[in-house]
Amino acid sequence: MKLKMSIAITLGIILLTFNSSQVSGQMEIKKTTDYKQAEHTFSMNSEGFFLDERPFQIISGEMHYSRIPKEYWRHRIQMAKAMGCNTIATYVFWNFHETEKGKFDFTSENRHLAEFIEIVQEEGMWLLFRPGPYSCGEWDLGGIPPYLLSIPDIKLRCSDTRYMESVEKYISVMSQQIKPYLITNGGPIILLQIENEYGSYGNDRSYMKRLKELWEKAGINVPYYTSDGATTYMLEAGTLPGVAVGLDPGGNQNNFDLARKMNPGVAVFSSETYPGWLTHWSEKWQRPGTKALLEEVRFLMDNKYSLNFYMLHGGTNFGYFAGANAGGPGNYLPDITSYDYDAPINEQGEATEKYYELQKLLKEYKVEVSTPPEPIPVMNIPEIQMMAYTSIWNNLTNPIESVQPKPFEYYNHFYGFALYKTKLIGRKKGKLYIKELHDYATVFVDGKYIGSIDRMKGQNHIDIPESVSENPVLEIFVEGMGRINFAQELIDRKGITERVTLNGMTLMNWEVYCLPMNTYYINNLNSTENNTKQGVFFKGEFTLDELADTYLDMSKYKKGMVWVNGHNLGRYWEIGPQYTLYCPKSWLKNGKNEIVIFDLHQLNAETVKGVKKLNL
Repeated sequence: MKLKMSIAITLGIILLTFNSSQVSGQMEIKKTTDYKQAEHTFSMNSEGFFLDERPFQIISGEMHYSRIPKEYWRHRIQMAKAMGCNTIATYVFWNFHETEKGKFDFTSENRHLAEFIEIVQEEGMWLLFRPGPYSCGEWDLGGIPPYLLSIPDIKLRCSDTRYMESVEKYISVMSQQIKPYLITNGGPIILLQIENEYGSYGNDRSYMKRLKELWEKAGINVPYYTSDGATTYMLEAGTLPGVAVGLDPGGNQNNFDLARKMNPGVAVFSSETYPGWLTHWSEKWQRPGTKALLEEVRFLMDNKYSLNFYMLHGGTNFGYFAGANAGGPGNYLPDITSYDYDAPINEQGEATEKYYELQKLLKEYKVEVSTPPEPIPVMNIPEIQMMAYTSIWNNLTNPIESVQPKPFEYYNHFYGFALYKTKLIGRKKGKLYIKELHDYATVFVDGKYIGSIDRMKGQNHIDIPESVSENPVLEIFVEGMGRINFAQELIDRKGITERVTLNGMTLMNWEVYCLPMNTYYINNLNSTENNTKQGVFFKGEFTLDELADTYLDMSKYKKGMVWVNGHNLGRYWEIGPQYTLYCPKSWLKNGKNEIVIFDLHQLNAETVKGVKKLNL
């Protein structure tokens, strides 16, 4: 078959040998080989893709290096290869690398993009490169840096000159990172995506054309593609002449026929075939079955259409990077921390039943498959005793004076929490309205907890009781959760984004304390006693003789964040459905380990423990 022939050409020289060893209880993931790809050519026409001038069917598995501990990049890529994939796809989230305006990070933690690409190549795989500038991906602001939201009237994903100035800088920097890894330079990158699902958002054709021009000008000389839903209006607005059409998904022949009609003369493929789906807080776990998936993949294989499984392995939204969608009572649906996605390879890297069903189907089409590498070890950790260590109220930053409250971004504050504080003059009780709260607030008067306001539930007010103070002190502690990452509500600033009124009176003259809750802040907390006001940090220590992955069971706590040895595992929330947080073994240490919990509501210390499974 042509498929077998093309895979043999590209991968046949590789011996697939998965070597693992146990060293002090830790798994070492070996290279498959010291493989270095020879020179190849990659091209396309209306019939499809061609590698070395022979028909080539892309069978890709998507995984995001930003969601995977770097120690496991090779393992996850080997898992994809064993299932039958010949290609990896990855989003590059712009805001993951441009951590501050003009400051790019390609070296810290799992931001070493070049290393990820090199591992893809060492494992004999090709790469679909998805650099944005907008990505979506259930990631905060779809990957766009939130510093752009400090410009009050900024417009995103269009020809707005302020936006494009940063885009041009990003493309210039990113192109230098990836140029050595293009197939034209002996690397694994065969396709680069321009924007993402633009037809679902806007119709600025000059913007889309300009993005392509910028990549070309920067020397990116591989074929390009776009991704859009298979509808007329999306394809008209989102595709470009001479650029391959990715369909999200390409599920039937009508989808492919429409794409060829809308953009003739180029390759068409299923750029996002969905084995699973995302989950928001308070929802049931999304667990789509396999029947429709297998039928769709069989259609694609029968017709030799290229495809990309989104996601093959989801990973984790560590820290503050989980995104959100618009919808629900408050037009806001934040994503959970886990990006398990009910994918064929689960959050912890295990092959699921779905993985083996897809592997079996691909094998029917003479796709080369093999035994996956050994599972990554996972362990239980006994109950960890916690103590109330300090409170947010004893660890405030210097205040900023603000006549009216403003969004986080207007204070150059982009992730975490903020405290808004004022004295009540004139109106001192009644109905307190927070117009456009983003996203969750706890409210206090004279240090006494009054209640919470939750954007997700569509809440925007709370009753303020009468106080004995002449000028009661009002404190509104706000958590900014994930920014909306899809469609028309994309500009989603955090904090108090409009105004606060009490019985119709606009409240003025605020002190604003920006609290980034980053590793530096957590490592420099001041220990205090009498932590009896909501907003408590709990601390505990535990000792390990050997290391493995684990999931921290947070079911005894209410709402907050967790750090282990300074690493932010992400959010937990008692509303579920997620009650355990993934902690990779690389974040643990032999000997003493430290856990810090910040909870918005909990006052009493409870134990936590490590378990072996995400609570699916």
